Amino acid sequence: MSLYSKRGVSAQKEEVHAAVKNLDQGLFPHAFCKMYPDILGGDDAFVNVMHADGAGTKSILAYLYWKETGDSSVWKGIAQDAIVMNLDDLLCVGIHDNIVFNSTIDRNKNLVPGEVLQQVINGSQELFDQLKSFGVNIHYLGGETADVGDVVRTIAVNGTMTCRWPRNKIISNEKIKAGDVIVGFASYGQSTYETQYNSGIGSNGLTSARHDVLSKFYAGNFKESYDTGLDEEVVYIGKHRLTDVIDGQPPTTIGQLLLSPTRTFAPVMKGLLENHFDTIHGLIHCSGGGQTKCMKYLPGNFKVIKDNLFEAPEIFRIIRENSGSNNKEMYEVFNMGCRLEIYCDASDADTMIAAAKEFNIDAQVIGRVEESAKKELVIRLKDEEIIY
Repeated sequence: MSLYSKRGVSAQKEEVHAAVKNLDQGLFPHAFCKMYPDILGGDDAFVNVMHADGAGTKSILAYLYWKETGDSSVWKGIAQDAIVMNLDDLLCVGIHDNIVFNSTIDRNKNLVPGEVLQQVINGSQELFDQLKSFGVNIHYLGGETADVGDVVRTIAVNGTMTCRWPRNKIISNEKIKAGDVIVGFASYGQSTYETQYNSGIGSNGLTSARHDVLSKFYAGNFKESYDTGLDEEVVYIGKHRLTDVIDGQPPTTIGQLLLSPTRTFAPVMKGLLENHFDTIHGLIHCSGGGQTKCMKYLPGNFKVIKDNLFEAPEIFRIIRENSGSNNKEMYEVFNMGCRLEIYCDASDADTMIAAAKEFNIDAQVIGRVEESAKKELVIRLKDEEIIY
């Protein structure tokens, strides 16, 4: 059993999928988000989408960083994580404007004061203000903030996005076909709309990242930061403190790498979806499930070959060295430096790449789609081939 499983989490969420398997799959079963007829407006030319996601256990890292450094601004990044995990999922079905957002914050009031709530709420509005400057309008309608110390050890930051969208402007992934290439957008670096280097960690696999990288110091001093029912052999097994400095250009800390806010690709995708919609065959957000995420949304039996992925950035090397995980597990849990995939004709790849590079985001053709008798994913690294 993997360390990830021993900690009570799953990259593929098998039990969740089993629980919802009998629910309506929506209008487009291969699309990245579930869509329904226009119940709100009653117009057959539109669809309704309501999507929920959040920052996950990354909020625990923010809690530890805040307790250790006193820097409450770290919570603004958690607000961004919760928003982007919703927004970039919606981007993958073609939605990029006129979205309604509602937040849900559950906290242990005895440990998480109002100062933290203010940072999360104000951080949300600041991100919406920034996105508006790129023509991505998200309307913040408030939400629920609950004091539930008997349920939540520290804090959980989540949100829901809702939108009505023209049915003929939906990316359903039904157009993905053999012969398509896959253009990948990097999750790391510093885009033109980011104020500092982004490690690329995103907001998935943070249970593993936290316990694999951080030391027993946190188990001893912050019992509220983990499930005390876990076997101690999987709890905070790394060698680092959040304040440990990592050499680089510029130098950074373990905490800053682990807490890099999830990058949104909305400024890039806004232009591509408005100007090149017909050339986009499919979109995949490499979130939960990492590089295997695409397998859930293929419209048929295809072999996906990824043989030109980005070199995994520093944070993933640190996680792997601390955990001893193999590449097969790493690429199934983490995005490994590539968090958005565009499926298109080879002749259109340069358009996608150029759009990303306008915002100083690395992009390249990372792979292709081939005919196959079954759904299969092949990841080819420098010295290894991984098959899922």
